[in-house]
Amino acid sequence: MEKQVKRIGVLTSGGDAPGMNAAVRAVVRTAVNHGIDCIGIRRGWNGLINSDFIHMNAASVSHIINKGGTMLYTARSEEFREPSGRAKALATCKLLGLDGIVAIGGDGTFRGALALSRQAAESGHSLQVVGIPATIDNDIGCSHYTIGFDTACNTAIECVDKLRDTMQSHERCSVVEVMGRHAGYLALYVGIAVGATAVLIPEREVDFERDIVEKIRRARLAGTTHYMVVVAEGAGSAMDIASRIHDEIGIDPRVTVLGHIQRGGSPTARDRETASRMGYKAVVTLMEGRGNRIVGTQNGRIVDLDMEEALQMVKNFQMDRYEVLESLSSTKNPLL
Repeated sequence: MEKQVKRIGVLTSGGDAPGMNAAVRAVVRTAVNHGIDCIGIRRGWNGLINSDFIHMNAASVSHIINKGGTMLYTARSEEFREPSGRAKALATCKLLGLDGIVAIGGDGTFRGALALSRQAAESGHSLQVVGIPATIDNDIGCSHYTIGFDTACNTAIECVDKLRDTMQSHERCSVVEVMGRHAGYLALYVGIAVGATAVLIPEREVDFERDIVEKIRRARLAGTTHYMVVVAEGAGSAMDIASRIHDEIGIDPRVTVLGHIQRGGSPTARDRETASRMGYKAVVTLMEGRGNRIVGTQNGRIVDLDMEEALQMVKNFQMDRYEVLESLSSTKNPLL
């Protein structure tokens, strides 16, 4: 394998996701193992603009694989969206002598990386970029799985299970709002796993009578006296839904918004292992002289795809999972 690069940077950008640290660790240790200098860029693209960086070695990433969040910190950068901001970032890249950058984050992170690489080419500077998908929403079109999703699901499941205990004791309805502004993967996965009475997702237009009222009625007729409704934040407000349940059925729901608790916590085995494989693949891709790529999973395999083409891909929502939920929540013996 011919080494094509001497020094690379690694950064995390956008919303944090459990497993980002494992990906950083894999990038750094793979680079060091192949004699490549590695620079940690702190606070995302802002770090390139403001020259906020640290030199990293194998010891720099010891004991972080089990930690949530990101040791490099993360931020969103409006300045980086403008050519003038990217020009400042490129000046830092030239100063540091970076041949490539591994950017860990979501769709916005990758679009920023591609714009930076193009602007570098226009200025006569070669800068290869590779993206690693990390977002709890699991909504990156080119990758079947994104780092952080499994941990976020398990966190939400643990919280909902505890809520179910008290809802059962008091014979109440619980409305739980999980993250997922534009994607319902998290809500649906959690809903099936906890045996929810109903799940609302942005990919499916909500019919309140069909999707909530009738399901609660069927559950009550089957002998159930407590109900669990899981709502993706992009499908509606949990407070509004609870209020409407009260008005139309006469029961008094309790609302829980899980919020950013889903982003934290020690990453699961799946997220640690996937992040490690993706980080390794990202460095190998740069070493092979292939830049402007996104590392992802396809049918269980770690692959790298052309970044421009990958950003055009749309992930088709697996409605068959919703059919599973419908079948299980409509039985005469509800899961709850």
